[in-house]
Amino acid sequence: MDALATVTYAGTKKNLVESGMVVDTPAINGMKVKVVLEFPRDTDPFLKSTVKAAEAAIHYHCGKDVEVEITTEFKSKPRPEVGKLLPQVKNIIAVSSGKGGVGKSTVSANLAIALARLGYKVGLLDTDIFGPSMPKMFNVEDARPYAVNVGGRDLIEPVEQYGVKLLSIGFFVSPDTATLWRGGMATNALKQLIADADWGELDYFILDTPPGTSDIHLTLLQTLSITGAVIVSTPQQVALADARKGIDMYRNEKVNVPILGLVENMAWFTPAELPENKYYIFGKEGCKQLAEEMKVPLLAQIPLVQSICESGDEGAPAATKIDTVTGQAFINLAQAVVTVVNRRNKELPKTKIVGMKP
Repeated sequence: MDALATVTYAGTKKNLVESGMVVDTPAINGMKVKVVLEFPRDTDPFLKSTVKAAEAAIHYHCGKDVEVEITTEFKSKPRPEVGKLLPQVKNIIAVSSGKGGVGKSTVSANLAIALARLGYKVGLLDTDIFGPSMPKMFNVEDARPYAVNVGGRDLIEPVEQYGVKLLSIGFFVSPDTATLWRGGMATNALKQLIADADWGELDYFILDTPPGTSDIHLTLLQTLSITGAVIVSTPQQVALADARKGIDMYRNEKVNVPILGLVENMAWFTPAELPENKYYIFGKEGCKQLAEEMKVPLLAQIPLVQSICESGDEGAPAATKIDTVTGQAFINLAQAVVTVVNRRNKELPKTKIVGMKP
C-alpha cells in the first residue's frame, strides 16, 4: 500500500490510495502480489499508464523479483458494443453534403425543431468536431452538460432546447479557440458523444455532419445503423457536383445507406418588400434536376430569406416560428421526412453497420 501511495492518478492529481482506487488490501502469496484497481470507466485515458506505474512502483519498493498481477474494475459499466448502442432510438438520419456552406446545419437545426413541433421525440448531434455551430444556433452557448448515472454508467446529459435533445463538442471547448486535433482524437470524441450520452428514447436522431467525406463520416457509418441520409445542396452546379459525391458515399456498395431525398437550400431569393418575386441567384431547380437524375425525392426547396440567417444567428431558428412562411417550409420538410422514413422502413431492411475495413 505504501508503494501504491507513491503513484499519482492523473484523473484526480492524488495518489492511488487517496483516490480510493485500491480495492481491498492487496493479496500477497509468497512472492506474488495481486492488486485490484478501480477506475471511473473503461475508456479512462490514464488507465494503461497508471497500471504500468503501479507495477513499476511495487517492483521498485518491494523488489524486482516480485510477481505482480494488476486487474482493473470500473465504477461505470463498460460501454455497449457497436451494434447495441442507442437501443431506444428508432430512426437515425444523417444530414449531409459534399460541400460546405450550403446550409446543412441550418437544415439540421430546423428539421429537428420541426419534428419536435410535430410531436416526435428528437435528438440532434452536432458531429462537426472542428466547426460546431449548434450551441449558437440553439442559443445555449453557455450550457455545460453534466454527468448522470444511468444503469450503472456515467453518461452525459444532453442539453434540451426547443424540445430537442442536443449535444455538440462546442459545449466542451472554447468557442474562440481552434480545435487542433488529429483524426483519432476527433473520432474518439464523437464516439463519446454518441455512446456515452443519455439520449434515451427518440423517434428521430439527427446527425448534422461536416462537409466532405472524412473520418467523421466513416466513424458514424462504423458506429451507427443509419436509417437514411438527407442531402442538402444549393442549385449551383459547383455545389451539385459535390452533392453527387455525398450521394455516392452513402450509395457505395459497402455502405448502402438509403438516400431519403434532397433539400434544395437557397433555392431562390425573395426580398421582404417584394414577397411575390423570386430571384434565382444560384441557378434554377438544380437540385430538382439532380433528384430526378438520381431517382430520389426532392423533399423541399428552401428560399434564401434574410430572416432564416438572422434567426439562426440569434439562437431562434425559423422552425420555432411556425406561423411564418419559412417556419412552415421547415414543417413541410419534416412531414416529408416522416413520410419517406416510414416508406423506407416498410420497404427496405435495416441498414448494416459498416465494417472496420470498408
